[in-house]
Amino acid sequence: MQEGIGREAERPAQIPRKGWWQVLRRVWHRTGANNLGLISAGVAFYALLAVFPAIVALLALYGLFFDAAQASSQFSYFQGVLPEDAFRLIADQLTEVAAGSEGRQGLGVVGATLLSVWSATKGSRSLIVALNVAYDEHERRNIVRLNLTAMALTLFLVMLGVAGLAVILVVPLVLEFVGLSDATELLMALLRWPLVASVAVLMLAAIYRYGPARRNARWRWVSPGALVAVAGWVAASLGFSLYVTQFGNYNVTYGSVGAVVILLMWFFITAFVVMLGAELNAELERQTARDTTWHGEQPLGQRGAYVADHLPEDGPNSR
Repeated sequence: MQEGIGREAERPAQIPRKGWWQVLRRVWHRTGANNLGLISAGVAFYALLAVFPAIVALLALYGLFFDAAQASSQFSYFQGVLPEDAFRLIADQLTEVAAGSEGRQGLGVVGATLLSVWSATKGSRSLIVALNVAYDEHERRNIVRLNLTAMALTLFLVMLGVAGLAVILVVPLVLEFVGLSDATELLMALLRWPLVASVAVLMLAAIYRYGPARRNARWRWVSPGALVAVAGWVAASLGFSLYVTQFGNYNVTYGSVGAVVILLMWFFITAFVVMLGAELNAELERQTARDTTWHGEQPLGQRGAYVADHLPEDGPNSR
């Protein structure tokens, strides 16, 4: 066993530079070996089918605490990140669903939310399959448990979406209440995106922890991939938005379905960076001989997670 590559690391920060170099090389290799582009395309397709039921569920929950009609105006804060046509497609759907949800109360809200979450779980199930590939796992959960896991993840994501919109709505009101209304715009410019990014990191860390069919990893071993994925997603989304605005001709090529194609491409980019984060987490776990799962120190082969139970081959070209 090689020395100085992080075999005794108890957290990713303890892996030395040489170990990180090995991790990154294996991530690069597995991106092609695991057909990450093809898998991401499948996740993007199912995400497209799931996004509109998810919007219904999000607005139903959001309307329990706030005015659902405000959701589309709060969503405008994301206009600079998403491609313009994709943004307008989602914003129009938000406005239409918000208008149709007025007057719905009580059991009607609960029923609509559960039905929409169930419809949106196809996206979560496809993501679970992709995460199993990244973590070298085979699905061992029965169909009931798998669907319950997918539905729980979907509901969790919807609730985090509500939280993200609520942060955008509530923070200015709080600042105005405490007498900082003159500085509200500046403070929101400084606080808005760190708060939203924190919600996104928490969301992805939870997906990496609970999605794959394995014993749950400790939070410290799912956080690096979540941080990298969120940073990569913001950069890739801004780049794609700029490309579509300045150079893309999707509307000319695809006509009336150009906005849908742009949204699908953006989902593909999102899925790809999420999968890169999962691959990074998996290879970080594989780099150390210490137990990375939540239940405590167990010997190799008895941890209930492939990447926690197996080390890469030692050598300068380990992968």
